[in-house]
Amino acid sequence: MSDPRILAFDTTTEACSAALLTAGRVSSRFEVVPRGHAQRLLPMLDELLGQAGLRVSDLDAIAYCRGPGSFTGSRIAVGIAQGLAYGADRPVIPVSTLACLAQGVYREQGGETVLAAIDARMDQVYWGAYRVSERGIMVAMADEVVVSPDAAPVPPMIGSWYGVGTGWGAHQARLLARCDKPPAGIDGERLPQARDCLTVALAAFCEGGTVDASQALPVYLRDRVT
Repeated sequence: MSDPRILAFDTTTEACSAALLTAGRVSSRFEVVPRGHAQRLLPMLDELLGQAGLRVSDLDAIAYCRGPGSFTGSRIAVGIAQGLAYGADRPVIPVSTLACLAQGVYREQGGETVLAAIDARMDQVYWGAYRVSERGIMVAMADEVVVSPDAAPVPPMIGSWYGVGTGWGAHQARLLARCDKPPAGIDGERLPQARDCLTVALAAFCEGGTVDASQALPVYLRDRVT
């Protein structure tokens, strides 16, 4: 399929965002809303689809950030993805929130290696190390984990690297102590954007990486969720 139609969205952090790919073009919306993600996301989706003259049933897939991140936000993303997908009989594409963050750094900075960290509270971070593939897609170098900043697993660094996410904002000195070379840049305030979720999702779609709506699940990383 040369020009798939994919709708992507994220509610897993303080940000709420949506993006639509149609006819090879991307339209997106982004807001920082610490509360009320469900109330803001649905109008965003309606606006994007309405401006493109599409219905959910016209889509080829629905992508969403699956976490890690806010427990409530991750559940909202899954719930909306399942509701849309079941209603229109469309497949879904789960995308890691950490991968979404890393993809944004590559889009804006060209960073080939990215250490993504989201503040997980309780003196921990959600952590993932990513390196860009030949296709320009950020690929995990190891399993994502929730870990103390003092124990974050840092892979051998080749070339320049970037640190991104609220975990860096909260624990920058402790995370830097884990690294054997200085970064090309750190953005401790960056939040994920659905347009980057869309990029990762498109690559997955082209490789047959869709799943049934029943398999749309949040990823918390923590074993216990209260």
